[in-house]
Amino acid sequence: MAFVKVLKNAAYFKRFQVQKRRRREGKTDYHARRKMVRQDKNKFNNRKYRLVVRFTNKRVICQCVYATLRGDVIVAAAASNELAHFGIPAGHKNYAAAYATGLLVARRVLKKFGLDEKFKGKEEIDGEEYHVEDEDNEQRPFKCILDVGIRRTCVGHRMWGALKGAVDGGLHVPHKAKNFPGFKAADEKGGESEYDAEAHKEKIFGNHVKEYMEVLQEEDP
Repeated sequence: MAFVKVLKNAAYFKRFQVQKRRRREGKTDYHARRKMVRQDKNKFNNRKYRLVVRFTNKRVICQCVYATLRGDVIVAAAASNELAHFGIPAGHKNYAAAYATGLLVARRVLKKFGLDEKFKGKEEIDGEEYHVEDEDNEQRPFKCILDVGIRRTCVGHRMWGALKGAVDGGLHVPHKAKNFPGFKAADEKGGESEYDAEAHKEKIFGNHVKEYMEVLQEEDP
């Protein structure tokens, strides 16, 4: 029998250090969180706001949060089940619901800081790119960083609906259109990419859900 070197010996287990609880549970990506929470030394104790977007089995939750030594503090929050008060009784976890929830939390945050009159947001929903920081205002817009947790940031995901809603609501969330529905990357290197705002608009208004329900109705009237 060949000699087998024991790698995990007593010395290994003596020095073994368990991961943080939320890492063991698979709830928090601390590598990403550290980057989002870390503040510059010359901005010590300044709040760094995050737009937290989470999806459960039944609803979408959007929160504006900043980190402290004691833990995260929630400035404002909105959940998609609140959309029932605004005339949307069902479908609280699709792309359209995510957009509406992001829009709702954006208006609540701006109202809390007294910025709702200065930053009205986008008045017409057309799916086009919108950046509130490009507009001429005396005051700088309220800035947040998107926090998606452990979700994969794939193209067309519902989290981008919540982001688009918050941006159209008047928040400054740094982003690009490359993850939105309707975006088509360049076929060749150095070519120009395309962004179909009309396709994104249809997704925001839930036309894909409407078409699917019509198909179901035809199959089983």
